[in-house]
Amino acid sequence: MPRFVCKTCKRGFSRQTFRHDRYDKRPHENAEVFFQLVSGVGMRQVARARQLSPKSVQRKLRKLARTLWALHDNLTQKLPEGRTWLLDEEETFEAASIRALTMPVLIERETWLVVAAAVGSIRRLAPPGTARRARQDAEEAEHGQRPDTSSQVVRAVLQRLHEKVPTGRIVLRTDQKPSYGPIAREVFGDRLIHETTAGSRARDTSNPLFAINTTMAMTRDNCGRLRRRSWLVSKCGTWLQDHMGLFTAYRNYVRRRFNYDEASISAAVLVGLLPRRLTRDEALAWRQDWAERSIHPMSRCGAECVGDAMAA
Repeated sequence: MPRFVCKTCKRGFSRQTFRHDRYDKRPHENAEVFFQLVSGVGMRQVARARQLSPKSVQRKLRKLARTLWALHDNLTQKLPEGRTWLLDEEETFEAASIRALTMPVLIERETWLVVAAAVGSIRRLAPPGTARRARQDAEEAEHGQRPDTSSQVVRAVLQRLHEKVPTGRIVLRTDQKPSYGPIAREVFGDRLIHETTAGSRARDTSNPLFAINTTMAMTRDNCGRLRRRSWLVSKCGTWLQDHMGLFTAYRNYVRRRFNYDEASISAAVLVGLLPRRLTRDEALAWRQDWAERSIHPMSRCGAECVGDAMAA
């Protein structure tokens, strides 16, 4: 591994200094672990298939999530105006079904680009007198009342859109949950156009929320921990947030938007963020924790920064 010295600060470094896989013991496994984790495979099965320990897969998941969330933030610093955005929440749980979680997801309607996702706890009490309610009461007696952070995480997701589209009209489509309107108006102010659709409407292609409904179904298919009636459930909501970082990068930059699209087309390509879709190795090539100064994922020699490509 060749090493270099900066002529300005006299600090030493190597090419590996800027790589995502620095310090990794088996870096050649990263792309395959990434692909299997967004293919509905559980972490223990990934460990068996790649002959790794479950702890190694857990650590790789965390590191992959840090890089891929940062990659997504770097490439989507500014999104185009005049688009329609869809928001919905997905419910799951952590460790036990009495500990409910909510996960709001925001996408762009035409390209299905996943803009943001967040995970928060919610309080869903069963009817009094049921065995489930008795378990919940015992849980809260021991650990205190479970916080309901649905409004906070929805606001965080919408705030991310506000940062990426700071000007122009915002057309937001949601279901008829009462809290969405006040939160969206608080974030976007007068530039908001909020359209709602009844949750009882058939979820076919005529539904204005068809794209977000299908994206939610894809998260359950691609992320094993979201699959219903499965023992792959997250032990902690933070792990679900990490896994969504992998799904977001895969859905936006690596996977074709639809199966009938050209091979080079992804959601990010249609928005104008990239000239073609990334390979798995490109998505995991360079560190992305330097914001605009991070090396662009399509740069072969590391000479092009994300900021330079965005300006061009």
